[in-house]
Amino acid sequence: MIRPAPDATHISESVINGETTPVAVAETMIERIFAQEPDIQAFVSFDARQVRADAAQNKGQGLLAGVPVGIKDIFDTAEYPTQFHSPIYTGHQPSRDAHVVTLLRQAGALIMGKTHTTEFAYMQTGPTRNPHDLARTPGSSSAGSAAGMAAGFFALALGTQTAGSLLKPASYCGLFAFKPSLGLVSLEGVKPLAPSFDTVGWYGRSVRDLQLVARVLIPGFVVPEVERRPLRLGFCRTSRWDQVDPPVARSLEHAMDQLRSVGHQVSDVRLPDEFSGVFDDHQLINDCEGARSLAKEFQRHRTQLSPSTLAMFERAAATTWEQESAAKVRLARLAPQLDEHCQPFDAMLGASCGMVAPLGLESTGPSDFIKFWGAFGWPQVNLPLIRAEGDLPIGLQLIGRFREDGHLLRNAEHLAADLQGIVQR
Repeated sequence: MIRPAPDATHISESVINGETTPVAVAETMIERIFAQEPDIQAFVSFDARQVRADAAQNKGQGLLAGVPVGIKDIFDTAEYPTQFHSPIYTGHQPSRDAHVVTLLRQAGALIMGKTHTTEFAYMQTGPTRNPHDLARTPGSSSAGSAAGMAAGFFALALGTQTAGSLLKPASYCGLFAFKPSLGLVSLEGVKPLAPSFDTVGWYGRSVRDLQLVARVLIPGFVVPEVERRPLRLGFCRTSRWDQVDPPVARSLEHAMDQLRSVGHQVSDVRLPDEFSGVFDDHQLINDCEGARSLAKEFQRHRTQLSPSTLAMFERAAATTWEQESAAKVRLARLAPQLDEHCQPFDAMLGASCGMVAPLGLESTGPSDFIKFWGAFGWPQVNLPLIRAEGDLPIGLQLIGRFREDGHLLRNAEHLAADLQGIVQR
């Protein structure tokens, strides 16, 4: 199911240089979609005629000239329905694009369609399958975008992350992914869940693709030009390292050894015990804010909500305002402490997920190693580790300090190059 494909940067350069056209690029993607989509089911909305018409009108200009992009189905789109994987919104047609979709179009991108998500980007899974093994989940709410990327249906894809919804599918599907600092990318036209954590992110085939999209979606964004040097890296297991399966732990340790072998300083970082409560505080805040965000749907269409979403409402109803406020205060007080512990390092490293993609489509596994850092709004990158043929993907998480997104992406570029070609077993 996995086919090698050029990255978005190469496609854009080829279109601008006249080596190919948006129509030719689109036809390549459409051929793959027709061949594999019945098995993978990445799309909730796809119209080959619309894609061809858009490609014919594409001027082949801009940072994303002719680049095919998949859009998670919680972003408003004027050409396609936006349905949030909920029967409540079947056929719901927005009148305009979300802000980030407009920016993509203005940069020359070609929208390929809407990709499957979980119900309201929460827990209830859709039909999408992992291209590496159709019997396995592709991950949580950005699943369709990740699976479509892995299958070669588009060169870039938009997703979102509240807990682990971007990096988990990237880890399971073997993709590069970037979740920026909280508040850096506009959420206008995106269905909210938990505003304290909701963040737009994206998938690419390379770190340079992640950087390219950042320049489009974050006007004025700059990746600093810095001299290549050994980095000071902190490897943080967190208090839930016992959730990591032994094969994943071995691959991550192997990656640390490889980084050390090329000159990087990798030090173990152990955080104080009080940080062990971050996971539960994130869940509590997620529940309470999610219940408020979906209050309209709960009041008017309760019988059309999934059991997992109804359970979120039950937990929120059993949580007092004082308890929620206390959780937010704890995170606010821990934030400067975390910054102090990480200050000596150029970036932090950790597991993206403690397991490879689980069998079945009902459960996507925990997101603890991702949401720990997301609880503080820090930027995160998934670097796919090179695996032997037939092995399932494993992701290495790279974390930067708040609002140091440009430095994180530059460091990610260097580390990805250092890990390239090294098989993790």
